[in-house]
Amino acid sequence: ESGHKYYLQFSTEDYRTGEDAGSCLATVLYPKKKSPPVVSIKCSHTKDKKEIQEEDNRLYQRIRHQTKPITGNNIPDSYGNIEPALEPVWALAVAGSSSIMWEKSTEILGYFLAQVKAVKQWMRKDDFIEFDYTVLLHEMPTQEIISCHMRLTWLPGHPLKVKHFCAPESHGLDEGSGAESGSAAGASAEKGGTS
Repeated sequence: ESGHKYYLQFSTEDYRTGEDAGSCLATVLYPKKKSPPVVSIKCSHTKDKKEIQEEDNRLYQRIRHQTKPITGNNIPDSYGNIEPALEPVWALAVAGSSSIMWEKSTEILGYFLAQVKAVKQWMRKDDFIEFDYTVLLHEMPTQEIISCHMRLTWLPGHPLKVKHFCAPESHGLDEGSGAESGSAAGASAEKGGTS
């Protein structure tokens, strides 16, 4: 009565190295009314929490030790390359945009991050790092490219905060603001509170 429920078993991999990152069991309920899917997920990780925290801290330190704000365009470029200096920015874009994709996905529409069109870092006085992104999401199966603005705030050990607005699409206006909990090394599928 409430919608369709799917039971999934899948393996995960580190998006940078391609190494096995563990396996997961999940249930996904797509409600009949237009709202984000309800996800319940349990994963066994090949990396322990300490290792994930160390990766998060390495990523964070690379960004924090910049003397001027990080900016970039067209990541990856038209040849699929990402400058090594922009890899941390891409890692955060992958984690942050997953919350947008989760919120926008329906039973018949899915998304993946195609490109970071533009990114700009905001220099803060506290320890948090903050970026403004324009990301392009590839919608399946329509093949449309959706442009979204994303404001991302993060500090290791704290939930990743994501606010977003997506441009109107041909099949209806869809905008929203969500927040996703998780690490930049491996974003969690849990939904955080709206901020």
